[in-house]
This record gives sequence, C-alpha cells and structure tokens, in this order.
Amino acid sequence: MDPCPFVRLTIDSLALRLPETATNKQIGGEVHPSSTPCYCKLRIKHFPSQKALLPLSSFSDASSPPESSTSAPGFHLDADAIRRISGKKISLRVSVYAGRTGHTCGVASGKLLGKVEVAVDLAAALSRTVAFHNGWKKLGGDGDKPSARLHLLVCAEPDPRFVFQFGGEPECSPVVYQIQDNLKQPVFSCKFSSDRNGRSRSLPSGFTYSSRGWITRTLSGDQWEKKQARERKGWMITIHDLSGSPVAAASMITPFVASPGSDRVSRSNPGAWLILRPHGTCVSSWKPWGRLEAWRERGAIDGLGYKFELVRDNSTSTGIPIAEGKSYIIS
Repeated sequence: MDPCPFVRLTIDSLALRLPETATNKQIGGEVHPSSTPCYCKLRIKHFPSQKALLPLSSFSDASSPPESSTSAPGFHLDADAIRRISGKKISLRVSVYAGRTGHTCGVASGKLLGKVEVAVDLAAALSRTVAFHNGWKKLGGDGDKPSARLHLLVCAEPDPRFVFQFGGEPECSPVVYQIQDNLKQPVFSCKFSSDRNGRSRSLPSGFTYSSRGWITRTLSGDQWEKKQARERKGWMITIHDLSGSPVAAASMITPFVASPGSDRVSRSNPGAWLILRPHGTCVSSWKPWGRLEAWRERGAIDGLGYKFELVRDNSTSTGIPIAEGKSYIIS
C-alpha cells in the first residue's frame, strides 16, 4: 500500500527586532549577548502549543533577514487532522513575550509584547511545498508609532509516512499490519523472546560498546529496580515477512529505568534498543544497524523524545540530528 498522507508545518527563521526606544525594563531586564530575553508561543486551534526562544536582531532594514534566528518544533498533521480542518480558515497565532523562560516557565512568567497571525492552507501542502509567509511582521502598535517586529518563515510540505500497527501485545508475537485510512493489511509477523544473560546469542561476539556504555550501564534505583532491569535486558523482538524470513530485529540493551523518585525515564538516563538486520544465510545471525534511545520529555506537554544513530561496520556510529524529528505527543 501507499504511505499515509501527512503534512508538516515548519516555523523557521524566528527573530525579534525591538524598537530603539525599548528599555531594559520593558523587555525583562538586562540583555546579555549570549542569551535572549524574549520568547514566543505558537498555536493552532486544537493542537498543542509550541514554544521557542527569540534571538534579538539589530538590523533596522525591514527588507533584510535577521543576522541570527531560531526554529520552532513545528506541527505534524495526519490525514484525519487534515480532513477536520479542510475548507476551514486556519491561522497560526504567535504570541511574543518578554522575560526569560525555561523548561518549567509558563506564560505568566513573561510580559506580552504582541501577537501576529499567519493564515495557512494545510490541505494545499498535501502535494507540494507551500510558503505562507517569509519576512517581518509588526507586533501591534498604533499607526506609525515604533513597535517590535517578528521575523518568521512559515511553510508546509508533504510528509508521507508508512504507518504500522501491532495486532496485539508484542509479548504475544502478533501480526504487524500496515494501516492506510480504514484499511489494514498484514505485512509482517513478529516473535518476542528474552535472554536474561543480557546478550543475545545471535550478536557478534566481538561487538561491544563498553566505552559508550551501550551494552553495560550502571543503573540507578533500588535493588528491586535493578532486578527488574536485569530481567528486561536482552528482550528481543524479531520481525519476519509473510514467508517467514527474518527481516529485522530489536534487542533491548539499556532497560528503561525511571529516575529516583519519579515514574519517568529521563533524558539523562534513556532506555535503548539495538536495531539489527540479518547477516549471512544463518537465520540466527544478525548485524547491528542502528541504536534507538527513548525517554519522556519534561514540561506541560506529555511527549516521547528519541534519538537514533546508525551503526557502521567498524562499530562506530553516525548520529541523525534530533532536529529532524525528536518527539511524539502522547495522547
């Protein structure tokens, strides 16, 4: 089957230019060269809001791009979301605040400087990339009175994805379906197994990441947590095609252990799976292909963060930038 239609709305080239008459008090205190005293919140109706810091621009030319900028996480829409908003007027609303913000800061911690809106037609981006705005926008103000301006580049582009669904709990070795709209087509089967010695017999004997702590890692928590972690380490899921031939596997190399006093796996101590592919003609021989880390993001939005690295033949790794995709929203 074909991939499912998705659309990605990106907000890049974010920067703020304040009027020359702005005072330190108006923008939340002293401005340090290495930081920014302003941030913005981006909203689309019925979607979780996003937050981004805003570097300050000193350029006075309204036609010039900022000398430095940043990007927001953006929005990802599946086919159902696109259908819900099709034919409706949708706007991206950006609220700009003065005052530094961190992971735990909310809107109340800053002073509202102004808002801008950009109309977006996301359905038009199903087949092509569309730019909705590129340049400066005035943050309110009266007439010709000097006011702050926000620079942003708002685009939408098609982002088709293959969607798969387990037919049951992974421990029960279910069939894996490919999903498209209301259609479900079986494409793989999977088999769950566990090796409580902490290493799958099918891994190459010389393969180790002891220097990076990939195979062995000191686990925090009490003795019960350590016992549970030892039992989970070595869990393996093997994916087979419909003919029964193995096509991929994933082995848990770092158990998912919650931080002390918390029920969350933190970014500083993520769980990890080693992704493997068949090696040679033997059905029990595997070759490392990639490593996937995952953790729970902190903040008001309940999200799942991840990091993926490719493993080369010489056991080195190549990281894929997190900016290309780092979190999912847990609904």
